[in-house]
Amino acid sequence: MVYDILFRATSETLRTIAADPKHLGAEIGFFIVLHTWGQNLMFHPHLHCVVPGGGLSPDGDRWVSCRPGFFLSVHVLSRLFRRLFLELLQQAFDAGQLHFFTSLHPLQVPSAFAAYLAPLRQAEWVVYAKAPLAGPQQVLDYVGRYTHRVAISNHRLLDIENGQVQFRYKDYRQDGQQKTMTLSADEFIRRFLLHVLPDSFHRIRYYGFLGNRHRQEKLERCRQLLGMAVSATEPPKDYRDQYEELTGISLRLCPVCHRGQMIRIAVPLTPACASPTLRDTS
Repeated sequence: MVYDILFRATSETLRTIAADPKHLGAEIGFFIVLHTWGQNLMFHPHLHCVVPGGGLSPDGDRWVSCRPGFFLSVHVLSRLFRRLFLELLQQAFDAGQLHFFTSLHPLQVPSAFAAYLAPLRQAEWVVYAKAPLAGPQQVLDYVGRYTHRVAISNHRLLDIENGQVQFRYKDYRQDGQQKTMTLSADEFIRRFLLHVLPDSFHRIRYYGFLGNRHRQEKLERCRQLLGMAVSATEPPKDYRDQYEELTGISLRLCPVCHRGQMIRIAVPLTPACASPTLRDTS
């Protein structure tokens, strides 16, 4: 429920401010990726939004570009995001859709929940925006690290012994220094399970002219207005290439020696005729 509120408040904020003539005055398109972990596996839910630097005019006849080096005011975005998120959270509470356990159990009382939200209405919320330093491909590579991976990869695990798990992490508070953290097995599993998403949950969502319903025709219109050449349709990638791009693991290498190439030399044959039926003589 709260993840959905996070997506909804974020998407409505971006679309509302972008559509306002005082800011951009256009319909934008974007996709959002949910990311919940930090390098130390602590719970840190936030969204990465990838947004083109402009959008379609309300009549669909023009491409409206943002100002060079500036998209939308993060100050304005943060204020609207704060209001929408807290409103949706309150609506979910009033509808009985929020459930509180352990240390949060007292928040099930309306007065306690209201008191908990009160200081959040005054705090400054963080919205961060920047242009990609090395172009669109860098953005897709960066976001792609989170789309099909879990909270920690095997190569960061250093040791598992005597009920302790040791792993490597980057400390971004100290310029990304490589450090080592040791946790009890229970605590390591607890942190890891914080990032297991609900069944059938969509962690990547598309909005605006990238929304699924009208994506094809609106993207085509964007290309026309931007004078982009129509690219030839590329053949679909081999599933082994796709798997290696997502995981970094090659299905072509021998899993034992990691040097030889796995080459299929035969396909199992189906029987030419069915096996004879054996009569029960018991």
